[in-house]
Amino acid sequence: MSGTGIGAPVRRKEDLRFITGKGNYTDDIARPGQTHAYFLRSPHAHAKIKKIDAAAAEKMDGVLAVLTGEQLQNDKIGNLICGWMIHSKDGSPMKMAPHPAIAVGKACYVGDPVVVVIGETLAQAKDAAEAVVVDYEVLPAVVDLATSQKGAQIHEIAPNNTIYEWHLGEKAPTEAAFKAAKHVTTLNIVNNRLVPNAMEPRVAIGEYDAGNEHFTLWNTSQNPHVARLVIAAFVGMAPEHKLRVIAPDVGGGFGSKIFIYNEEVVALWASKRVGRPVKWTSDRSEAFISDAHGRDHVTKAELAFDANNKITALRVHTIANIGAYMSTFSSSVPTYLYATLLSGQYAIPNIYAEVDAVYTNTVPVDAYRGAGRPEATFVVERLMEVSARQLKVDPAELRRKNFVTKFPHQTPVIMAYDAGDYEASMKKAMDLADYKNFGKRRRESEKNGKLRGIGFSNYIEACGIAPSQAVGSLGAGVGLWESAEVRVNPTGSIEVLTGSHSHGQGHETTFAQLVSERLGVPIDTVSIVHGDTDKVQFGMGTYGSRSGAVGMSAIVKALDKIEAKAKKVASHLLEAAEADIDFKDGKFTVKGTDKSAAWGDVTLNAYIAHKFAGQELEPGLKEGAFYDPTNFTFPAGCHICEVEIDPDTGEVKIEKFVAVDDFGTIINPMIVEGQVHGGIAQGVGQALHEGAVYNKEGQLLSGSFMDYAMPRAHHLPSFDVGVTTTKCPSNPLGMKGCGEAGAIGSPPAVINAITDAVGHEDVPMPATSHTVWKAAQKAVRKQAAE
Repeated sequence: MSGTGIGAPVRRKEDLRFITGKGNYTDDIARPGQTHAYFLRSPHAHAKIKKIDAAAAEKMDGVLAVLTGEQLQNDKIGNLICGWMIHSKDGSPMKMAPHPAIAVGKACYVGDPVVVVIGETLAQAKDAAEAVVVDYEVLPAVVDLATSQKGAQIHEIAPNNTIYEWHLGEKAPTEAAFKAAKHVTTLNIVNNRLVPNAMEPRVAIGEYDAGNEHFTLWNTSQNPHVARLVIAAFVGMAPEHKLRVIAPDVGGGFGSKIFIYNEEVVALWASKRVGRPVKWTSDRSEAFISDAHGRDHVTKAELAFDANNKITALRVHTIANIGAYMSTFSSSVPTYLYATLLSGQYAIPNIYAEVDAVYTNTVPVDAYRGAGRPEATFVVERLMEVSARQLKVDPAELRRKNFVTKFPHQTPVIMAYDAGDYEASMKKAMDLADYKNFGKRRRESEKNGKLRGIGFSNYIEACGIAPSQAVGSLGAGVGLWESAEVRVNPTGSIEVLTGSHSHGQGHETTFAQLVSERLGVPIDTVSIVHGDTDKVQFGMGTYGSRSGAVGMSAIVKALDKIEAKAKKVASHLLEAAEADIDFKDGKFTVKGTDKSAAWGDVTLNAYIAHKFAGQELEPGLKEGAFYDPTNFTFPAGCHICEVEIDPDTGEVKIEKFVAVDDFGTIINPMIVEGQVHGGIAQGVGQALHEGAVYNKEGQLLSGSFMDYAMPRAHHLPSFDVGVTTTKCPSNPLGMKGCGEAGAIGSPPAVINAITDAVGHEDVPMPATSHTVWKAAQKAVRKQAAE
């Protein structure tokens, strides 16, 4: 390992500009002649739009246009799409309702765009929106997920509001295993709806160049190339070569910025209508009702055991809320990103899962940090903990007895785990958590009138989302490979163009570390270029912890070609056979001699080209590569949470949180630890604080930070983190991915600890103080009775 290479805790190069206010975010951009868009959104969850009267608004000062969904359709702008096809058990395709960028005829959730006003200033656009009169006929709203299939019909195409009734696994052998079981654990589980809140709200700027008939979109996107593809090929805004998408610095995504949103399409369309650039910036309140939400499952889950406490079968039925419309990847989340991980870290011979995806009159739901994996882990790890208590065995021992120990391991639900050592992660976590002395600490808490509990979570996830052939067979509309291009300048500095997008992960440092290690060059001579479809040929963006395993593997392939080409140049420069050229630590040498050339000498000669003829060797040093892996990667680990509860107030204090993860090869341990910390904070937020709450009329009651509780620093302890390592055999670097692990592993650990403390299982997320207080009172009464 060099000082800046693989494994070095290099400080992030990009932080200088971020922490000194020199970042270039989309809202920092002001185009010449820029106008401003303001969306008038439906105040009703479900309502016919009988009439829109914009006459007064159109006459107001500074108003350039008041635009409706009918005008959008008249201009032949198509609907937003969901890009992952799912089929029901009967073979019928999912029921994808039309999703216009501005509602036409009916609004389907509070926040559905009904009119957009384009003004010289944002204030003028807002004032004019207040003058627009919309005549609504309010319809019954469907909000409750459990009864959604019996509610008022939302879209004509989907009877009973059902998008698909999907299944995975073998039903008959699973049912047979349950009939033969010695013990069955049954749980009804709600996975609460979450509202993503990235540091930077979403922004879109559309600009149309009438001279070239060319559109440019600046937006806060995690995957600009896919945005260009969808907006060009499916929405029909412009041919792909006439649309440029630029996602500059982006302040966090967590999944919510993967998707193609209404406002991006409208900003482009409106810029052509008014002949000037159009900018829209979401405010925080608007984000609550316009950004795609996450999670929102209700599940009945059952786990069967034989007489030796070995798991024999798992059976799950889940209703998944998709919201009012299908978002870009929404169909894949409760199916192939969820049910395929229901085997957890365990050798379960029979699994059968059914998933009903439904429409409701709520904000569309799509992937959010972890996307399906947190929901699966919560089901499996809650079942394991409850089973241990019902079987009266130590939760660690029950897990150990059922771990997968031989690899590769083919689960009954598609995934083939390639490598892992789950026992090693749990043992290290138990040591860090001082598990053996937990009983002593619990007794001390009891002396002080407090309740103490400890909970495990042994998660596994599928990351590095690809390979293209596999995801295509599962319904994905695109392949999920990645591309890279390495451009070496004559002076030896290097530009790496990647289809991965960085929105806080530290790619500019991590990717540069890989190049520094491989070519033996200073890290400061390497720059990373991303987020611009006119600079990077193509890419599939960043999500699902795929930037390392897929994106960096593409860079490795391109670097292989760079080294091979540089050796050819060096052979001419050093007047030696190409086979005799060695390259190490940025230096080319000739075997058996003292002849050598530095990296910069070779790169300069690649462009000067005096030492070789262009007919035998092309001048220049630039190579590109596409990489498509052979399998997903499977990060896994053990999280242990210890809590103390004040039964008088219901306050939960996390006394200790331990996370030991296996991410395979780690490029920058400091950045990885930061990713783990952030993920745990988000998972603790789901477990204890966050939850989107709708009333029966479909109004979002938790629509601001006054009502939606984000975790704060004082809610969290100092985390104890560690790693174990088994290298992934499916990519050249052995990487697995780390971005989502904390958010996946932590919720069940927290809830398992709370339920351990209060002595029963009825503690739904978020486990607010009131919820825990009610549960704690039962424990106190039980202790008093004893």
